[in-house]
Amino acid sequence: MKRWNVVIVLGLAQFVMVLDGTVMNVSISTVVADLDTSVAAMQAAITFYTLTMAAFMLLGAKLGDVWGRRRAFVIGSCIYAIGSLITALSPNVQTLFLGWSIVEGLGAVLVIPAIAALVADNYRGSDRVTAFAAIGAVSGAAVAAGPLIGGFVTTYFDWRYVFVAEVVIMVGVVLFARIITDASERQRVRIDLLSILLSSAGLVLVVFGMLQSKTWGWIIPLHVPVLAGAPLAPLGVSLTAWCIGVGGVLLALFVGRQRRLIAHGRSPLLHVELFSITALRSGLSVLGAQYAVTAGLFFMVPVYLQMTLGLDALETGIKIFPLSISLILFSIIGTRLSRRFSPRRIVRIGQLVLVGSALLLLGATTEDLRSGLFALGMFLAGSALGLLASQLGNVNMSSVTEKQTSEVGGLQGVFQNLGSSLGTALIGSVLIGALSTSFASGVAASSLPEETRAVVYAATEAGVTIVPATDVDGLATDAGLDEDDAAALTEIYRQSQLASLRVAFVGLIGISLLSLLFSGGIPAERPAPRRRDETADA
Repeated sequence: MKRWNVVIVLGLAQFVMVLDGTVMNVSISTVVADLDTSVAAMQAAITFYTLTMAAFMLLGAKLGDVWGRRRAFVIGSCIYAIGSLITALSPNVQTLFLGWSIVEGLGAVLVIPAIAALVADNYRGSDRVTAFAAIGAVSGAAVAAGPLIGGFVTTYFDWRYVFVAEVVIMVGVVLFARIITDASERQRVRIDLLSILLSSAGLVLVVFGMLQSKTWGWIIPLHVPVLAGAPLAPLGVSLTAWCIGVGGVLLALFVGRQRRLIAHGRSPLLHVELFSITALRSGLSVLGAQYAVTAGLFFMVPVYLQMTLGLDALETGIKIFPLSISLILFSIIGTRLSRRFSPRRIVRIGQLVLVGSALLLLGATTEDLRSGLFALGMFLAGSALGLLASQLGNVNMSSVTEKQTSEVGGLQGVFQNLGSSLGTALIGSVLIGALSTSFASGVAASSLPEETRAVVYAATEAGVTIVPATDVDGLATDAGLDEDDAAALTEIYRQSQLASLRVAFVGLIGISLLSLLFSGGIPAERPAPRRRDETADA
């Protein structure tokens, strides 16, 4: 490929978009202490960062069609830089939530679809395949480098400097955006507000319900929220189930709304018939599952390393390094393999390796995670994710006509970020829920005196929060427990954290197995980009 300058500018923006999702995870304990907040609050911030993108990505793609893709790219980059600056200056978790989860997320919804569409605009033939592979490799590199960058900066400087650096990079991206060609004609369409409300509200409710499942319970209410003195558990069913159910109904209404808009000759927010394209449907589904596994791993492993083992951010990044290096390596290898093997074969190999790595990680989960098998499991997980990253972008973009690339770029962003949101919300909730269950069981089965158990039950009635294991002794002493009981309780809590990590790995195995069902429609031959005058086949 002769023209690398465009893909370098787009790649820098892609790097920053993806970096944010991993760089914060290794800094959780530091940010929790710095902002005087909790792991649950950080889980919510991480979840809503990607959820904001998922909820409004279709709008971002449509605005790119209306404003022009390069203009949308520049505007989004400016908004993202503002959000990064707000995050860097955050005095509390509420400001961090505004700058990171909301403002940065809204900037990203303009940038991410534009990246995919601008790659398609600026490259043709084999150069396009190379460019998409380069963007995929950059994403993999950001996922891989995030823990090390975040760990180093947080340990030796301050986590805020990461966001300051993002501001500088995005300013550079804006300054050099003029070299990017925007060959697509702007569309004169009216964006349907009701479609935006239905899609965003539906996605938010589904993910929020899963996020709160650790507190509310899935079906049977565990801890019922109270509003104006009235308990909120309609018909005796947990709000989690209601949120997910209502969210699903709103998404179904969104699909119906798109079909009615098309029937009346109006422009929809999403052409839902795109999901009838088998390759695209499979590619997006596998992409979502891939990001769910990635987000789940990058949340639960750092939490255990920092809160149970007491590692700092840099030590956490080093512990994740086997996954990081293999993800980059196999993103490159996967691109080379695509010259000899079909995308389906490479994706299936990646999925099978991912299942095997999750099983290996489950078996290698010990108290200190120092087992060589754990490092091998992380390496294999990274290699599997790298193989998937090398294929799915080009599969998705090559399954549609050139004029549909912006919309599919938006869909890719939706599935990437929805997968990340669900991965963090679901695996995080499983982790925290399993911690509460395991801790309660451990206390009940212990030899602690009855009065001590009563004190513990009263203190944890609303659930068990994730705190550093080393703090439990002091918390127990403050609650009136003697030295021996406090030590016993600390050990129970430490074992409960280990048990909850194992349960979370079982959840990852389930997601990995489920993704195998989605890959049947991945092309068995190398996909060729469709011409502008071709219609999409089912």
